[in-house]
Amino acid sequence: MASSVRFPPSLLRATPNPSSAFLSSKPLIVPPRRVGVFRIQCSKRRGKQRYPSEKKKLRRMAETLVKSDIKNRKEGFWRLSKLGVPLSKDPGKDFVGVSPPLLEAIAKVLEFPVASMLPQEAFSIVRKSFDARKLLKEPEFVYTVDMDVKQLLELEPRTWDFIDRLEYKVGQVEYMPIVGSGPSGLFACLVLVELGAEVTLIERGQPVEQRGRDIGALVARRILQSDSNFCFGEGGAGTWSDGKLVTRIGRNSDSVQAVMKTLVRFGAPIDILIDGKPHLGTDRLIPLLRNFRHHLEELGVILKFSTRMDDLIVENKNVLGVKVSNVRQDPGSGSYNLFYDAVVLAVGHSARDVYQMLLHHNVGLIPKDFAVGLRIEHPQELINSMQYSALAAEVREGRGKVPVADYKLVKYVGEGNSDTSSDSGDQTRSCYSFCMCPGGQVVLTSTDPSELCINGMSFSRRASRWANAAVVVTVSSNDFDAFKCHGPLAGVEFQREFEKQAALMGGGSFVVPAQTVTDFLDNKLSVTSLPPSSYRLGVKAANLHNLYPASITQALQHSISMFDKELPGFISKDALLHGVETRTSAPLKISRHSDTYESTSLNRLYPTGEGAGYAGGIVSAAVDGMYCGFALAKKLNLFQGDIESILGKAQKNTGFVKY
Repeated sequence: MASSVRFPPSLLRATPNPSSAFLSSKPLIVPPRRVGVFRIQCSKRRGKQRYPSEKKKLRRMAETLVKSDIKNRKEGFWRLSKLGVPLSKDPGKDFVGVSPPLLEAIAKVLEFPVASMLPQEAFSIVRKSFDARKLLKEPEFVYTVDMDVKQLLELEPRTWDFIDRLEYKVGQVEYMPIVGSGPSGLFACLVLVELGAEVTLIERGQPVEQRGRDIGALVARRILQSDSNFCFGEGGAGTWSDGKLVTRIGRNSDSVQAVMKTLVRFGAPIDILIDGKPHLGTDRLIPLLRNFRHHLEELGVILKFSTRMDDLIVENKNVLGVKVSNVRQDPGSGSYNLFYDAVVLAVGHSARDVYQMLLHHNVGLIPKDFAVGLRIEHPQELINSMQYSALAAEVREGRGKVPVADYKLVKYVGEGNSDTSSDSGDQTRSCYSFCMCPGGQVVLTSTDPSELCINGMSFSRRASRWANAAVVVTVSSNDFDAFKCHGPLAGVEFQREFEKQAALMGGGSFVVPAQTVTDFLDNKLSVTSLPPSSYRLGVKAANLHNLYPASITQALQHSISMFDKELPGFISKDALLHGVETRTSAPLKISRHSDTYESTSLNRLYPTGEGAGYAGGIVSAAVDGMYCGFALAKKLNLFQGDIESILGKAQKNTGFVKY
């Protein structure tokens, strides 16, 4: 192919040791760039790199698409590659706009007679490379350009006849996603683009700057943006969290170290490489993600924010692309198709509309265990005292010699509420603290105004006066069946049932139902004047012991009693329970082949990360995204090596993680 692939001084080719992938030896210098959007997809073998049989198949498929879905010619995007502009006519290497000579090259492909009539605004440059091979009459710059048909027709309607007869040519003229900008999507994207793939990253939410404003509107004015909130947006649900980097898949493994070094490369403090319990905090994650985004843009990744994937384009069990729409426009408006060679599905565990869409396409969805419960909050000084005794005075709101105190508690409860070992029978439930946020706050993670779901978050210094953690118990198909929830989406319906119930108990407006720990254990509501809470949208005294089925409530009560034995003082008059926490991990798994990471149901679909059921937390999701990226690159002949030699052997992670 004429357009060369640029490899930056980072990632795989930066160092002789491939296990240190993604770590740049140079400082990150990011020039101002136009903000784009996110999702992962699209790696391509082009031109002579494709096998003849593959070219023939793709041509036939393209012809079928163009003939059967001609309306998309007026709304989609065409990618024009191998556009040559002689050196003598091009403005030069530092010019990245659409020049008149480039318009002449575009007009030649379109067979449009007057190049100067083509509006520059309808074209965006994806890649610009310099070709000085001696076989050329004159050295030239070679461009890859995206043509926005809708904008082109609005500005110059006379181009329609030429677009209507535009022929699809593999590697030259193609009707042109990765889906999700959480850690899995970002790292899959990074691997693919570094290996030479052309990648489009699609994100239903907003970049971190606008996402922060949307979250501020939610907290201050109770305005919930359904696609830009604590769950959706750049960086995924982990952005507005504690930014925990702990993982159970091997802290010192090559893959985990690659993730950690990459985060340092993009602005994380270097101490995360040695900290026993590394965390970033939201305030550090935001600039880190901004640097990550700019780096991807520098490599040529196309970023599409506010772009929701509404459907997959499927033909003969092959995924050909995605149907998307702009979430900031009216529902149903601005919908268009994007065609790609592969789709990496890196959505989060709250993308319930995606699960429903996959079910419609008969994609293999397997219900899996997850955990539900309540979020408990204590004064941070109490936790410091319980954990450190006399050393508690050294915490000093995160500025002292010792870290802000946290805890991790795990117990197993069998039928009859007796302590059991972890290898007991089927009736055993795992009860544990989840996502403990020292010096943090309780936040709203609802994605629907009729539902109420919460989580915790912290800033890097963990200076809040409160400590919070979820107290959860495992639930399985036995619980779903008993609650008349069946099928692949039984776990989703199970979650929704209690999120809606919590919203009713809170009385609306995202007010959270809450109860003192002592009342919850005694099955009564004697205290209506509740202790202070960090939750900023308000709490309301409620009977949380009536929220879940009796079996779950009893397991929660018994686990809290056991936690108090291990951490005396855990049961306190100042401890407050908030409801509900249901999205501890994905409630299902999207079936995929273990070696190729490709869906077992649809070819060219690559489910990955926490939303697919293969990770739990920032690091494990990022690792899964890396493996997926390498597997897809290998399938497309962009990578010929051994993945294990770079990242080590993949961990068989099920997405069920206890922090």
